[in-house]
Amino acid sequence: MEPNKIDLDQVRAVMKIASEAADIAELTVETPTLKVSVKKTAGRMEVQALSNPGGRAAGMGTLAAAPGPAAVPAGRPSGTAGAEPLLPDHMKAVTAPMVGTFYRAPSPDAPPFVMEGDQIDAGQPVCIIEAMKLFNEIQSDVRGRVARVLVENGTPVEYGQPLLLIEPLA
Repeated sequence: MEPNKIDLDQVRAVMKIASEAADIAELTVETPTLKVSVKKTAGRMEVQALSNPGGRAAGMGTLAAAPGPAAVPAGRPSGTAGAEPLLPDHMKAVTAPMVGTFYRAPSPDAPPFVMEGDQIDAGQPVCIIEAMKLFNEIQSDVRGRVARVLVENGTPVEYGQPLLLIEPLA
């Protein structure tokens, strides 16, 4: 492994320990090549990973995993200033607030939370993301019509990845 790369398997292992232990609010694990800190507060888990903690050059990443609404303004995904717009200006994207597995329904035998064409209210659950055996209900922060579901059921998703397109209603 390159010295500035973060070993995601090690990070996941630390996250699993923290998430499965109800009495752990904060956990830090340090090895010669990696330092991982996990903090849990009120249904939220923050993970900070630092590769090569003792060396000069280090790669660092932070993941804040929290259930709740997540939407970015339409037109440009976050972090792409100056890029060509990917979404129509009137659309809102519900984005993944964490890394995990996307599920359209609360269980395999249940109907999906939403279908394309459905009208939804702000705060309404639209999907679930499973991260480290925790199922996080994702809600829309806008009232509107589901224009498109962008992710297949059971597919891994990344932080900030658009999941659904919502056409806001006045």
